[in-house]
Order: sequence, then C-alpha cells, then structure tokens
Amino acid sequence: MTILRIALSELIGMFIDDGSLATLCLILILLIAGAVEILAFPPLAGGLLLLVGCLTILFYSVRRAVKR
Repeated sequence: MTILRIALSELIGMFIDDGSLATLCLILILLIAGAVEILAFPPLAGGLLLLVGCLTILFYSVRRAVKR
C-alpha cells in the first residue's frame, strides 16, 4: 500500500509541482471565465487579462522558489 501511495504522489507531483501555482491559475481562470460569461466582459480583454495574470503568477512562483 505504501508503494502505491508513493507512486501516486510522484505521478501527481509530475503534473502539479507547486500547489499554489496551480491553485492560483485555476482561480484566475474561473474569475475571468465568469467575468466573460456572466458580466459580458469582452473576450479579447479577458484573454489579455489571462495572459498577464498567468505570467504574473508564474513570476511570483519563480521568485518564491529562488528565495528557498
């Protein structure tokens, strides 16, 4: 059972290295998708916000990793 747990944890770790990075990206995507669908936010502006937001989150994650 322990081997299975270790293998599963390694498999998940391959796709999600930094949990906060994945969580923040999912929250950003949900917020912008909601703004585009519900608030009739222009899709092009939503795409631009997604690009800038994801790059900002990535920059934050890299800075935090370098400090460690």
